[in-house]
Amino acid sequence: MLAKVLTSSYLGIKGYIVTVETDMSNGLPSFDIVGLPDATIKEAKERIRVAIKNSGFEFPTRKIIVNLAPASTRKEGSSFDLPVAISVLKSSEQINPKISPYEVAIIGELSLDGSVKRVDGALLMTIAALENGIKKIIVPYENRAECSVVRGIDVFPVKTLKEAVEILDDPQSATPYKVEIDEMNLLDIFTYDVDFSEVKGQEYVKRAVEVAVAGMHNLLLIGPPGSGKTMIAQRIPTILPPMTFEESLEVTKIYSCAGLLKDGQALITARPFRSPHHTSSSIAIIGGGKIPKPGEVSLAHNGVLFLDEFPEFDKKTIEVLRQPLEDGYVTISRVNASIEYPARFMLVCSMNPCKCGYFLSDERECTCTPAQIKQYLGRISGPILDRIDVQVEVKSVKLENFNSSICKDSAAMRKEVERARQIQLERFKGLGIFYNSQMKGSLVNKFCKLSKKEKQLLERAFTTLGLSLRGYTKILKVARTIADLEGSEEIKAEHLQEAISYRLLERRLI
Repeated sequence: MLAKVLTSSYLGIKGYIVTVETDMSNGLPSFDIVGLPDATIKEAKERIRVAIKNSGFEFPTRKIIVNLAPASTRKEGSSFDLPVAISVLKSSEQINPKISPYEVAIIGELSLDGSVKRVDGALLMTIAALENGIKKIIVPYENRAECSVVRGIDVFPVKTLKEAVEILDDPQSATPYKVEIDEMNLLDIFTYDVDFSEVKGQEYVKRAVEVAVAGMHNLLLIGPPGSGKTMIAQRIPTILPPMTFEESLEVTKIYSCAGLLKDGQALITARPFRSPHHTSSSIAIIGGGKIPKPGEVSLAHNGVLFLDEFPEFDKKTIEVLRQPLEDGYVTISRVNASIEYPARFMLVCSMNPCKCGYFLSDERECTCTPAQIKQYLGRISGPILDRIDVQVEVKSVKLENFNSSICKDSAAMRKEVERARQIQLERFKGLGIFYNSQMKGSLVNKFCKLSKKEKQLLERAFTTLGLSLRGYTKILKVARTIADLEGSEEIKAEHLQEAISYRLLERRLI
């Protein structure tokens, strides 16, 4: 008997439907899976055989062929275990589901005792089922929360193969799992153990950080050891505004396919803050691998990617940041497919200005030779530096400034950031972007108009500083953010001057 069961899989963060077809015939007992399965699926044959027996059913001693259609797409992962087992039971007529195979999708990995284990990408597979008109899906119990985020499809979590069979035999008696997603919960302010009030004597740097966060501009902090670069960067999450529901869903999709969602976690509501070590490989940063997975740039999507000791990263790793910084996504090419992962993040880098750390310092003499300084700074290429909107020197704090009581805290900074972000959300409504840093040519011309006086100021800076056209545009975007922070509809000369000051460091380093 030929039996069909629907399941789904994913490529990148896009799901697709797979039809599991099982046919049995007389002949020498065998169990083969075709349709471009990977090694994980081929190994699943023994898991499925034992799981069926340990669940109280008989594994047929016949010639069994399972086809995963479409055969042109390579299938990876263990999520096919449960649908293949159900298909085998249907084909051997041990079960007779009361529901059409085209009304329900099934995903899940099987353990040897017949229990159903969690799988990666369950959220993506649930969305794919809904997009293809399927109104019911059977999922592992541990994936119940993320799958229930999808509205319009009934989610039935199961712990064992027998539970899945019972739902198929009597779908009316089963109750779909639901979790109430109150979008207002996304506006909750998270509590942190750190605060910007602990950063003493660095008000200029804190202002630059506030500007960068408000417009999602890339940020470079450079200064001697002990000046507070890492301390400042680690407090950036305390002033990040909450994500919208759409942003939260995007991030949750990425973490779902990476297998990083916790049991019972429906949505990721806090903006990501990723801080990989400088020994990380380019694949760990950009994504990829034999079975492609999102890298740190994608895991930081809609959040912050913090690269401490920036020049210590491998030069190849630094250079692969070019595409995501410019385009907001990464493309991983394979022989049979190209996979795209979102990677729209705020890059925050910290570094010493030289190997000893004291070049540019007023407190201590640098022991590096000019050649050593040039070699160290040369690890950061011009194209990468040109993509960093806000570049700030973090100087060592003097004792009298350290004891100062004038210190802005995270709550005050976050309030100003949220006000500027709200202005941007209203400005870009319906345009598919959210922040000033995302503006392209036509939008920059539309929203960053300058009067004659301001235009002359920027032209002088362009000539004097030897800016690239990208640098020119980035100054305009940063100035737009500064104007938003000040509640000004127009970009004024003082806004431009502040934005230009955040590009002066680049000239000192070259």
